[in-house]
Amino acid sequence: MSILESIILGIIQGLTEFLPVSSSGHLEIANALFGIEAESNLQFTMAVHAATVLSTITVFFREIVRLFKGLFKFRMNDETIYIINIVISMLPIAFMGLFFQDKIEALFTSNMILVGSMLIVTSGLLTFAAKAKPRDGKITPKNAFIIGIAQAFAALPGLSRSGATISTGLLLGVKRSEVSKFSFLMVLVPIIGMNLLELIGADFAASSIGTWQLICGFAAAYLTGTFACRLMINIVNKGKLTWFAVYCAIVGAIALGFGIFK
Repeated sequence: MSILESIILGIIQGLTEFLPVSSSGHLEIANALFGIEAESNLQFTMAVHAATVLSTITVFFREIVRLFKGLFKFRMNDETIYIINIVISMLPIAFMGLFFQDKIEALFTSNMILVGSMLIVTSGLLTFAAKAKPRDGKITPKNAFIIGIAQAFAALPGLSRSGATISTGLLLGVKRSEVSKFSFLMVLVPIIGMNLLELIGADFAASSIGTWQLICGFAAAYLTGTFACRLMINIVNKGKLTWFAVYCAIVGAIALGFGIFK
């Protein structure tokens, strides 16, 4: 992997992790079209995931500090309830990881038909969410679990995690500003946990990626991720998801065609 390729992949990861267009789907498309593959290099994958985690922490730093201050008062309050809801939202993805991880990983084999189909599903979800009337509902344990189920299904390549979770929240009647914040905060622990598990079983001796590629990929993912996270919050608050639905439909159709006729 060259430095330019690491920057390209970092930009793709940073933008598509937060925008509702599927980071896994776009990385699969990049691999199929250009032969650039990040998933085969564990160090790089961990670096760009760590960068997007840092992007989320940067954007929501004050909110995260507020939640932990409330949690360490050791009594039931709004902050503690919010963290409990985040834990509840993690249950479906934890179940998926424990029992279906190998089957999910097997799907990441440049399967353009699956990627294209899931991008079109993402487009449909965003279309329905864009038409949903703004409501002032809050995150409840039930809503958190349902949004968590959406996140678990978004493990499929091409199905956008942010698109699935935000759309599900909006369709459940959750307030726009609340659902975007919850969607980005709920993924922090699963990504950190996944990286720790990969770190424990990693064989870094087999890695061929250079230090500068890691640094450039991390920097590109962090900068574009921070930008995309703030942009997405603004887009959700204004209810402007239609263009992303159109984009996912077009890219999904192209990927589907590529997979069928290659």
